[in-house]
Amino acid sequence: CSTSPRFSDSDLRFSFYPHCAHSHSGPNSCKIDLREGNMSGRKNQLQDTFSDLGSSGSHVGSLSEAIATPKEKLDQLENWVDDRQQASGDRVRTSSLSKSSNPIQANSRPVKITVGFGPGSLTNLTPSAPAAGSPALAPTSVAAAQSPRPDKAARAAAAAKEFPKKPKPSKSERRALQEKQRAEKAAKLDTDGKGSSSKGGAAVSGAPAPSGGGTTVVPGADAGQRGGKVAADDEKRNKERSKRLRKEGVPERASAKKQVQLFSHLHQYDCSVSLTSNIPFGASKVHPCFIRLGLKHSEGTISGSTARCTSLLAALREFIGDFTPSPKKQYSVDLLAAISPLISFVAQCRQLADSMGNAIKFLKKEISELPPDLGNEACKESLQATIDKFVQERIVLAQQVITDAARSKIKDGDVVLVHGGSDLVVQVLRKARAQGLNFRVVVVDSRPKCTGINVLEECLSIGIKTTYVLINAVSYIMRDVTKVMLSAHAILANGFVMGRVGSSLISMIAKAHSVPVLVVCETYKFSDRVQTDAFVFNELGDPNIVAKLPFDMPSKLDGWEDVPSLGLLNLIFDVTPPEFIDMVVTDIGMIPCTSVPVVLRVKEQQTQ
Repeated sequence: CSTSPRFSDSDLRFSFYPHCAHSHSGPNSCKIDLREGNMSGRKNQLQDTFSDLGSSGSHVGSLSEAIATPKEKLDQLENWVDDRQQASGDRVRTSSLSKSSNPIQANSRPVKITVGFGPGSLTNLTPSAPAAGSPALAPTSVAAAQSPRPDKAARAAAAAKEFPKKPKPSKSERRALQEKQRAEKAAKLDTDGKGSSSKGGAAVSGAPAPSGGGTTVVPGADAGQRGGKVAADDEKRNKERSKRLRKEGVPERASAKKQVQLFSHLHQYDCSVSLTSNIPFGASKVHPCFIRLGLKHSEGTISGSTARCTSLLAALREFIGDFTPSPKKQYSVDLLAAISPLISFVAQCRQLADSMGNAIKFLKKEISELPPDLGNEACKESLQATIDKFVQERIVLAQQVITDAARSKIKDGDVVLVHGGSDLVVQVLRKARAQGLNFRVVVVDSRPKCTGINVLEECLSIGIKTTYVLINAVSYIMRDVTKVMLSAHAILANGFVMGRVGSSLISMIAKAHSVPVLVVCETYKFSDRVQTDAFVFNELGDPNIVAKLPFDMPSKLDGWEDVPSLGLLNLIFDVTPPEFIDMVVTDIGMIPCTSVPVVLRVKEQQTQ
């Protein structure tokens, strides 16, 4: 009972009604927990409990043995009850023996026993307990019901029947489920993007927004370019891009009629259609200086990432000087909204270079940080000074530092191989020649533009002995070369160098001949994109240039558009692995390609 010591892990429990030898506040409250073993304690408790029945120690011992082995001693307990019932005419008392939470070990099994005392004989044996509301009399009964515990295998079978396992899906089913989930996620993202663009308007589209995969999307650039990937074959993105261009008042460039299927994800434009023919005179949002700039970029009059970036900043400087904001709008917000269609027009003329994207991102950051209480003229002067400072420090001075560092790598008697028409490489050669160094240059050129002719003319004009070969002969001339000096369109975050098509081939051949390869590049061309091949992201030039031969020679590729099985491809860039590059000469020093992520991280921390 509650006043007696209890066994915490008992196997059997006795309940006695209506009272026991102890003093209790009410009936039905005496409970004694018993367990096999420690028989002396049990006998003492049973002796106290059955003292009012006049039971002796032998009966207690018999009852204890019956408790220890209830199945074998059940008859002894019934006989003891009959004898006690005949000896006295006491009122009915009820005892209940029930199993506890812990089962009895060995041969003993839990048995529920109901014992009644009173006049008369033992008339009924039932497994039922005494009535809940009965204060005294209850039917005389003794019941025994065994409840064996099922084994582990039976329990596992029952659980498997109640909770059947789902069949394991096949590989095709898992792939189909993944594609379904990706499609739902993409639909949700597109829905969210439409909602945000409709609420934010032009000011939101002008703000820089990061994208996944460690890349940054240039604000105002082509909407089909997401995370360094061009999705020109995605109809949904093409519709979004067309809708955005119509909203900005920018004409959309017509796609090429014949496209190379391997590069269908890249934009392939019809260069024979004029982009400016659909621009309304006087009602366009595109400034005249940007129309002039876009045409020069499209026709190739201005080529090279440095020249294109410099011309873009010059056009932005001119536009900021002519810009007049709305009276009720803040200068920075209105200017960002006005710049967005200008960048879109330039991107339609020709795909933006990484250097141009970094310059646009830098300028938009400076615009967004303008004080709101600053006047319009003061804002114009501040932004124009910022552009001049960027050009002077990040381009002009950077090229001077690179020229001095790269010149120190050229010695007397060297044979330097160059590729393409980089102005920075020409500056290095000119400075080395000005210091009296005696070396020879090998110019490697390739179709269709053959820009190496410009480098050849520069070298001959300053008195450098020069050899001019095409790229198909580079493996024969490489045995005489001592150094290879290349320029870079951009250096990616994983150390890969994006340069003019053919640079990867030259670097690979130089690596095979143990010739060191130097790359000259400004740090503002470092890109946080990651790319390992030239297929995912690239620029396609006009295929008609491939069909033309120099000096207006007749070509058998004339009329190639009418041949259904013929397609011409004009790739502009390729990607060189960092294993083929020995050193990158930058404005912050000579570093390996693998240090590009460190430079990007440090510059990001400095701008914050």
